[in-house]
Amino acid sequence: MGRFRRRMYENYTSGNDSPDARYDIAYRRVKRIKGFYVHLLVYVLVNAFIVLSTFNRSLLGSEVFWKWETWSTALFWGIGLLSHGLSVFGRELFFGSDWEEKKIQELMDKDKNNKWE
Repeated sequence: MGRFRRRMYENYTSGNDSPDARYDIAYRRVKRIKGFYVHLLVYVLVNAFIVLSTFNRSLLGSEVFWKWETWSTALFWGIGLLSHGLSVFGRELFFGSDWEEKKIQELMDKDKNNKWE
């Protein structure tokens, strides 16, 4: 879910904090995470098959292992997989939910320790 849609959805559901609504939100999030992991598994299996079959054919001398065609699928599909992961995990992948507060506190503590008083 994009940032704008997520914000609109949270504004729409902010007054509705019943256990059923929270369950529905959590259920949808788990389904999205599961979808990403299935996508990752298929990516690994298909690309492993492509690489192993090309390697096997290169041993027989019929094909070169380091051709663009061998690695282009993994590259472009990997870009799609990366965007899928970012859409599922969003900024939580790099920044946690309370990252800003932790960083502010860390900088304030560092500044406090650097004073000569």
